[in-house]
Amino acid sequence: MRQTPAQPGRFDGGGHYEIRLHGHLDRHWSAWFDGQTLTREDDGTTLVAGHVADQAALHGLLQKVRDTGLALVSLTCVDPDRGPDAETPAR
Repeated sequence: MRQTPAQPGRFDGGGHYEIRLHGHLDRHWSAWFDGQTLTREDDGTTLVAGHVADQAALHGLLQKVRDTGLALVSLTCVDPDRGPDAETPAR
């Protein structure tokens, strides 16, 4: 399989992610998830949220999700990093 390096302005998988898990994890699991913020929700889920550097780091977090034994409910990229040449939205 041939891999192509990321091009400027292209999405490389980095950004702010929210990973929702079925079940509750205590806050001390934050270190296991590379410092991500853990929030125990009233609906019985745990929200793991924070910045992920790139797609390789995201895959690493997903492997850790698998290792907890909790079911993955959802994965959402809420604020993707678009690279140095991406347009900045007007404010």
